[in-house]
Amino acid sequence: MRRCWLALALLGLAMATPAQPASPQVQLNGMLGSRAALLIIDGEPRTLEVGATAKGVRLVALEDGRAVVETAGRRQTLQLGAAPARIVSSTEQQRYIVMASGPDGHYTTPGTINGQATSFLIDTGATSVALSQAEAERLGLRFVNGKRVVTQTANGIVPAYVIDLASIRIGDVEVRNVSAIVIPARMPHVLLGNSFLNRFQMRRENDVMTLELRY
Repeated sequence: MRRCWLALALLGLAMATPAQPASPQVQLNGMLGSRAALLIIDGEPRTLEVGATAKGVRLVALEDGRAVVETAGRRQTLQLGAAPARIVSSTEQQRYIVMASGPDGHYTTPGTINGQATSFLIDTGATSVALSQAEAERLGLRFVNGKRVVTQTANGIVPAYVIDLASIRIGDVEVRNVSAIVIPARMPHVLLGNSFLNRFQMRRENDVMTLELRY
């Protein structure tokens, strides 16, 4: 009888616990200098000045094509023109990367390589992370000390360098010791290939991709 009462009490507690509201999905769509930004919050355009709040999202700062936003005490950096990002709780953010596809169907996101800011594009067909020599130089990577190889590109066979990146970080998720290839090609983004993606369990629901860290 006591076990039955306890089970009913626990069931009642579970039913009384309110569901957590869905975290907002936010995109930086435009900037008015360093004073205000056009944000798309859950599909609705809002113009916010620094310090203002709309739909639970506060604009904290603006600079160099990026905006820092905050909701429920959680901050995230958005890059101008990148796909919408979902701001999740701190416990989720440590293991999950959530992003929505852009109008072209691609998944792009800001992040860092070895602590330096860059822009990524998910490429499930790439064997490893790939970046241009120009971007590698901007990030201060000493790729010429890496293993010299040749690789096939749209322009034919070209020389390239295989290196290990100390870290790749997106939001609060950081992966260390990631193999990458540096090639002499013009690339608007760093391609996040399988040397990074294999560390995650990938799920797609409509236009939203979730990467759950496996190890």
